[in-house]
Amino acid sequence: MNTDPERVLAALDGATGQEEVLAAAVYRASAHLHQWDTGGGVRRQLLALDAARYGDRELASRIATVPVEGQQVARWEVEWATGGGLVGPPLRHTITGHTDEVYAAATVVVNGRPVTVTGGADCTVRVWDVATGQPVGEPFTGHTGAVSAVATGVVNGCLVAVTGSHDETVRVWDLTTGQQIGEPLTGHADWVRGVATAVVDGRSVAVSGSDDRTVRVWNLATGQQIDEPLTGHTSRVWAVATAVVDGRSVAVSGSDDRTVRVWNLATGQQIGEPLIPPSVRRIWWRRAWWTAARSPSPPASRSSDTTRTLLRCGCGTWPPGSKSFRSCRFLRWSTR
Repeated sequence: MNTDPERVLAALDGATGQEEVLAAAVYRASAHLHQWDTGGGVRRQLLALDAARYGDRELASRIATVPVEGQQVARWEVEWATGGGLVGPPLRHTITGHTDEVYAAATVVVNGRPVTVTGGADCTVRVWDVATGQPVGEPFTGHTGAVSAVATGVVNGCLVAVTGSHDETVRVWDLTTGQQIGEPLTGHADWVRGVATAVVDGRSVAVSGSDDRTVRVWNLATGQQIDEPLTGHTSRVWAVATAVVDGRSVAVSGSDDRTVRVWNLATGQQIGEPLIPPSVRRIWWRRAWWTAARSPSPPASRSSDTTRTLLRCGCGTWPPGSKSFRSCRFLRWSTR
């Protein structure tokens, strides 16, 4: 309570015994508040509250009675508190600095120092020392919309961060100098939701997904888009990742259309059929009705291929000449 919070935080990693580890966790739970100019009296009450959140009422009572210079004895004591599951002993740092919501984070080692790169609704990209929780350099600025995606990679031996934003651009940053590399990568026609990096045929590339329903691949050395956008999703693309499967570099994308798709990054082609997650149990098709005798095909506003699949799985067989069904107002497909 009466010591500089920075000095206390620096000593917490030395906690060993069970009681010491618990006390360290209690202090870290509101460390971002202790670091403000709150004064010992406020810190005392916060620590007592956090001790109660961990279920240690005895520790909370002991904290409440600690004398604080220039402050009266605490006028209240914590009897109980909820929210103990919100924090845990593994917590090391609560990092603050963004002035709005934080949307994305990635990690990398720069000059032997583990760092995390974050992007947020304040339109900035920030780099933090993971060991100390302190910022590294100044925020990266340039995006004019919220930064919703962050990835890290290597381009010509240079460690970089790749960011995607609501300003419809992808940007590349030198993590050693903090400078933007080249011009923004443009081509998306809506918010960029996800980015990832990979190496394809010896080239460092970035993969991005957007609300414009496309996945795009970029040459990070030249800043140019590689070939045509990867299309197939029927709604915004929320997430992208990369991997190597059977020696092939692939991208995996997830979308609001409830599918996951896998793409061959060397050819730009989709691999196999879309993957439908197990959580997608049923699809309802409104006002899709007709009689077998009257209509030789499903409504023109829907995909006939998808409709055939729905009918095989849920309502009968195709074509409508079959006696397996007569009419259907709601078609349902289910994995059950």
